[in-house]
Amino acid sequence: MTGLFSLSLLLLFSCGGTEKVEDGKVHVSGKISNAPEGVVVLSQFTDSRPKIIDTLDIAPNGEFSYDLEVNEPTFYQLYLYGEKAVRLALLDEDVEVNYDFNDPDKVTIEGSQDSKEMLKLEELMNAYQEEVNQLNEAYYEAMSNNNSGEIKAIQTKALELEANQAEKVKDMITSMGDSFASLAAIGLLNPKTDFPFMDELVARLNTNYPNTKSIMQLKQQLDELRVLSVGQPAPEIALTNPNGELIKLSDFKGKYVMIDFWAAWCKPCRQENPNVVRLYKEYNPKGFEVLGVSLDRTREDWVKAIQDDGLLWPQVSDLKYFNSEAAELYQINAIPATYLIDPDGNILAKDLRGPSLERKLAEIFD
Repeated sequence: MTGLFSLSLLLLFSCGGTEKVEDGKVHVSGKISNAPEGVVVLSQFTDSRPKIIDTLDIAPNGEFSYDLEVNEPTFYQLYLYGEKAVRLALLDEDVEVNYDFNDPDKVTIEGSQDSKEMLKLEELMNAYQEEVNQLNEAYYEAMSNNNSGEIKAIQTKALELEANQAEKVKDMITSMGDSFASLAAIGLLNPKTDFPFMDELVARLNTNYPNTKSIMQLKQQLDELRVLSVGQPAPEIALTNPNGELIKLSDFKGKYVMIDFWAAWCKPCRQENPNVVRLYKEYNPKGFEVLGVSLDRTREDWVKAIQDDGLLWPQVSDLKYFNSEAAELYQINAIPATYLIDPDGNILAKDLRGPSLERKLAEIFD
């Protein structure tokens, strides 16, 4: 998943619970069974980087205990003998961690409710990663066999998997209620496609946990993205076509317009072009338009790709690669990238391609 947030940072946030500690000290305890040689390291996370606090004393029977002074939502990691990381989100509840190296897939957490929520989130992510790994293996095999049909099918499955995972994450966030752990899950969403959901969540967390640095930082980052969120007016694009004629996005007001950021050198863009051509032929008579914005460097490559791929819609470019005025205006740092604009000139959806684009157009026009 790409964009604003990193999983390594945001898997670390959580807070809440029932039985509260009253002296600002959180008791961390537990037992580690069948451990290998080594040590248990306790670290605190600050701006995604772990800072080692201490090496824990482990009794011969595997039991341990440690007191932490916690005055605000704080995130820790127990690194067990260099083989297993257990993340903890602590504020006002004691926590007990039990782990058996003979049962490596199971961590038991008692006490801190928010750490339990994070454990469920990590289980969800592990299951997702397994599916991603399977698709990657299938993709590399299809690439080695030069099987273009299978490659396209796998790419479609990947898009569907990503969309389904986003819905699972949002369902989990909803189930967490006001738990600070939901801030961990927000890092698994794409701010381009899930901005309204993320914006509402961060606003609620900011109310429940005021003056929390991590929340304030995310709120600031979302504020910077707000100008390109769904429902906002689409920034104007005014660039020339291959013949040097000026074309503006506002020229197409009254139609549904997909801004398609692409380039001749971008293989995934070129692979998607036949799908867009097919949908353009079907829906253009009904009011669908595409404005291609090329991030090419040379006119020759740009024009040749238009001709080779049979692109039927208006094309513009300033031939400045990612330094294109339009790319900077729309915060494009990877392609393909798309924005769907409604007839009033407002952003309706983002990053539609393959099945998601087809579904959206059918929803609008059919």
